[in-house]
Amino acid sequence: MYLLLIAHILQSSVLAVRSCPTLCACTYGSSGTAELRLVQCSDPGILVVPINVPADTVKLRLEKTLITRVPRAAFYNLSELQFLWLGYNSITSVHPSSFVNLKALRELRLDGNLLTSFPWEGLRDMPQLQTLGLHNNRLSSLPAHAALFLPNITYLDLSSNRLTILPAQLLDLWFPLQGGQQERRLKRRILGLHDNPWLCDCQISMAMSLSMSLGSPVVLMDQLLMCSRSLDQSAMLLTQAELSRCMRPSVQPAATRVISPLGSNVILRCDASGYPTPTLTWIKTSSYADCCQQLILENSEQLPKNLESFMQESPRVGVRWSIITLNGLSYKDAGEYRCQARNMAGISEAQIKLKVVGVTKLLHLPKKKSLKTPPKSSLKYGKPNRNPATINNSSVKENQILQNIKPPSNNKTQTVPNLVPKVFPVDKYNKITKMINAKKKSQTSIKSTPPVNSTTALLSTTSLKYDEDGQGQ
Repeated sequence: MYLLLIAHILQSSVLAVRSCPTLCACTYGSSGTAELRLVQCSDPGILVVPINVPADTVKLRLEKTLITRVPRAAFYNLSELQFLWLGYNSITSVHPSSFVNLKALRELRLDGNLLTSFPWEGLRDMPQLQTLGLHNNRLSSLPAHAALFLPNITYLDLSSNRLTILPAQLLDLWFPLQGGQQERRLKRRILGLHDNPWLCDCQISMAMSLSMSLGSPVVLMDQLLMCSRSLDQSAMLLTQAELSRCMRPSVQPAATRVISPLGSNVILRCDASGYPTPTLTWIKTSSYADCCQQLILENSEQLPKNLESFMQESPRVGVRWSIITLNGLSYKDAGEYRCQARNMAGISEAQIKLKVVGVTKLLHLPKKKSLKTPPKSSLKYGKPNRNPATINNSSVKENQILQNIKPPSNNKTQTVPNLVPKVFPVDKYNKITKMINAKKKSQTSIKSTPPVNSTTALLSTTSLKYDEDGQGQ
């Protein structure tokens, strides 16, 4: 019994996989050795997208029906689907999540419907998509953000719509600047832009001229594009409109790197040229962070951010310059600034890096203390002592010696104070004493000689010069 239940479940699942939706035709097509499931639904009685399409379907065609909308996750179970044709129905809206899980889809066609807008962000769910057909709808605008979701598209048909302006962002995608694609081969793209009421401006003129240039990565399905000066005027061939002066802007900054001290004032300037005259915008895109500025930068404003600037046109047509002033620089002002120029022909920008450095204070070195010259009294008995403390001590000792000398008496014999322990060795002192006594004896014969002062005698006697060893010269 259990085996019969399992067999019934397997049989039901197989029938569900191989069953074909009502009013549809299911066939197999060969691709090499593999057989591919093809499902075609073209009955006018079909009002909604079928939900029981076999899961192994590779190509699904829902054409010439009365389907008016494509709901969310309408093809979620068709993970092997590679071709989805929804042409010539009555579709007026497509949900942004209609194409979820279509990882293998390579071709999507919505030609001949009533679409006034298309969910370009829904292309993210189809990473392998290369062909997108939107011919013969009612699209009146092509948003700039569409360029973000079209890098992999190599075939885009926008013909027979109501488009008037081609965004500059798409020009940058289809016709990148020289050097922008370094060492990388550009993709060849096929564009259908004809049968639209284009305005005679620089975007469509630029696309036309670039597509006709040698080695262009873009090929137009039809080069006979029509344009008009305004929506009310009659159209003319784009080649007949005099739009040769259209030029993508170029930007030249006054300096690419600026280093300024903390608290100073800085003026950043850039010049732009192009036709029509471009508009200039200043954007701060990043800040510098290091160990000393991290706390300040954490509290700074979110980047990137637009900055207020002063703009001035030049007397020459198509030339304009702009400046921004930064007063009292702080560390949060450091970073990368971009001057962006934009006109109808495209966008270009220049980069300026500003570095703020701190102010270093000069430190005054302390004055050197001059050594005091030793007193003259310290030089009487030999060479001076180089140590100031020793010099001071020796001068104190000499003062003590002079104070201990007693005044002279009337006696003929005078004694010299005992100075031996304080100044000289004993043998040297004895020699000096003998010399003094001998001199005094020679003076005692004269009675009128005034008494000799012991201090004077000592100083006059010691006027002899002695070297370091105490030897007389």
